[in-house]
Amino acid sequence: MQKHLFILTGGSRGMGLAIAHQLLHPDHELICISRHANEALAAQAKTDDVTLSQWTQDLNDGSSASERLGHWLLQQNPAQWRSATLINNAGAIPPIAPLSQAHPQDLAQALRVGLEAPMQLCARFLGATESWGLPRKVLNISSGLGRKAMASQAAYCAAKAGMDHFTRCLALDEALKPHGAKVCSLAPGVIDTDMQVQLRSAKSSAFPDQPRFAQLMEKGLLTSPEEAARQVLAFLNRPDFGQDPVGDVRD
Repeated sequence: MQKHLFILTGGSRGMGLAIAHQLLHPDHELICISRHANEALAAQAKTDDVTLSQWTQDLNDGSSASERLGHWLLQQNPAQWRSATLINNAGAIPPIAPLSQAHPQDLAQALRVGLEAPMQLCARFLGATESWGLPRKVLNISSGLGRKAMASQAAYCAAKAGMDHFTRCLALDEALKPHGAKVCSLAPGVIDTDMQVQLRSAKSSAFPDQPRFAQLMEKGLLTSPEEAARQVLAFLNRPDFGQDPVGDVRD
């Protein structure tokens, strides 16, 4: 029986874990790439009799992760798949501070995980599957901060802005091919994740927007990871997915 192949980064916690749980379906095969495996996800996949692989890979080394993915894809028989989808969800937020106070290693990690690794994975995924002749999609999880500047968030904003723009370039590349992939860089809204805890717990002296993020929690304006995952996957399944290479679930 042909299955839908999904490759997901950052699927061990937060919205990524919620996406992974919602992708556990008998018609799917799921590969999760993250630093740590999630035992609860593995147990659920076993209970539901779903094929799940968890690759423990630090996306700070996106080159190794992309080479592993490319090698695995080239070993596959395309006839066993109905579609193939890559979801770049993993990201990293460095310690919150003005750029003048940032450590070079923290900046490098944020850009490697949030921008370099998604580009490398996209390149290997699309290159290895180009001859498969079946529907392919790339969903890059971006952020509103890729489209709006914020003090003390230079690295994260830069990574997400870069993700948006390389996705625009990627869409132009794929549009020229007879069986090009559909691609989109999607902002998922404001979600109650570890990143939000980090933002609202920061010192306001280092992060001027800290009070606003604290109010989001106090007023119940944060989307749960599970609801955000449902919105993201619904967007992925829209018939017009990829028509606009940059999107927002709130549009």
